[in-house]
Amino acid sequence: MMKSGIDQQALIDMFANASAQQTTQLREGVFQATMGALQGRELSLKNIRSVLGTVAQAASAGAAKNPMLGNLDAESLLDNAVAGMDDALLKAVEANRVALQQFVDKGVDLRETQLKKALADLDKFEDTLLGTLKKSAAAVGDPMAGPWASVLEKLNLSGTQTGLKASGAAEQLEAQMAQMQTAMRETRAASLRAAQTLAESYTALVSGVLIGMSDALRQAGAPAKAARKK
Repeated sequence: MMKSGIDQQALIDMFANASAQQTTQLREGVFQATMGALQGRELSLKNIRSVLGTVAQAASAGAAKNPMLGNLDAESLLDNAVAGMDDALLKAVEANRVALQQFVDKGVDLRETQLKKALADLDKFEDTLLGTLKKSAAAVGDPMAGPWASVLEKLNLSGTQTGLKASGAAEQLEAQMAQMQTAMRETRAASLRAAQTLAESYTALVSGVLIGMSDALRQAGAPAKAARKK
């Protein structure tokens, strides 16, 4: 069963068969599945939302089928699923940051329509993750409703690594752009000052050239006067 480029059945089986000793391995499995799906498509918020929703649904369905659920902490299963998705989104944030940095380094204004939207979207990655998880949690019934509620409550309090990274990246890029614009303004100001200095000295320069020309004419005229006297 494939959806959004993800083998849902493989994820369901992974959570359904997880033991208490294997819960931390779920994080890596979810990370790999999410990353694989994100790499195969345009990193739009719509596509990210689709991938995260598919992963969350598969994790939830698998955890509900786990025969050890009575002795196994369902919240821990979901925590690791969310952590894996968060890890994958961190990579997506970094990919966006690197791409935008290249434009900044080339002096492209981040206020250009497409880049402005990309920067704004970067700041929405955490909201996209949280919104998708809330939607997935609202669609499940017992026995996963309680564990999902606990996971979401913790996320609301602590936030995600994706949110921290995205916010920091956006602020850094905007600061760099502001510095670059300041530098460009200073360069233009320096060029203007140089032009003004040149303009102010222009008459002196012309005088100097004229004096040189006059001296040359006098020197050329001296032999001519001598020749006439002879």
